[in-house]
Amino acid sequence: MSTHKSTITLLISCPDKPGIVAAVSRFIFAHQGNILESDQHSTNQQDCTFFMRVSFAEEGFALLPSELEATFAPIAEEFHMQWSVSYSRQRKRAGIFVSKFDHCLTDLLWRWRSGELMMDIPFIISNHPDLEPLAHMYNIPYYHFPVHKETRSADQQRILEFIQGRADFLILARYMQILEPLLVDAYPHQIINIHHSFLPAFIGANPYQKAFARGVKIIGATAHYVTANLDEGPIIAQDVIHCNHRDTAEDLMRKGRDVERRVLAEAVRLHTEDRILVYENKTIVF
Repeated sequence: MSTHKSTITLLISCPDKPGIVAAVSRFIFAHQGNILESDQHSTNQQDCTFFMRVSFAEEGFALLPSELEATFAPIAEEFHMQWSVSYSRQRKRAGIFVSKFDHCLTDLLWRWRSGELMMDIPFIISNHPDLEPLAHMYNIPYYHFPVHKETRSADQQRILEFIQGRADFLILARYMQILEPLLVDAYPHQIINIHHSFLPAFIGANPYQKAFARGVKIIGATAHYVTANLDEGPIIAQDVIHCNHRDTAEDLMRKGRDVERRVLAEAVRLHTEDRILVYENKTIVF
């Protein structure tokens, strides 16, 4: 597993004005912090918004977590900041949802075991029993929660009651169910979905068949946060792969599986490393 030193990360968004970077840097320096990464971005719109991610070593930093929040609060108030702080030693708990397709789950579990994805996986939930042996290979609890169209809301209510308090965010690793608002609202911008299309192209079901019928020359995959609007949440990561007239619909599905794995893993990595800020229906990715 990774031997990286523990870091503290601040994610900040606020109205843009002079002095923000100086104030944050001065705060870290004043309490013996050593900045390891710092990045910022501002929108060019009329209501100019500033975004910042700064990561510094926990070793040597003079403030305890509770002291950091209290001490930084006046700076946040002065600049009207929305902000969060995270500690890399506190690994996020990722609940994984799957159906029958195993390629995304297999990839996530391999990257997790190799130390590439620094998170804990307290459970895997599925509406089918098929992938339980895969979960057992990695000693991860697997729970079968059937979901029926007629009782989907009640079925997902049971899932929500089961997972509350057990996971910090959710990964839909080709979970072939539409989430009810009760689940989405419980994890705002904390549910990552992989859509087997380069959104906004071929939204909805069967995108590879649609792409084949259209004769496209590239196909892709999109990882996004789940919102109430199906397949329209803030996009985190995307990638494409080339195809041609010789490719069948099955070829597109085969190529697509490779893109899906890579894009989902990248989105999960970005989320676990606190590199994403949501702005309106977009993301700022540091």
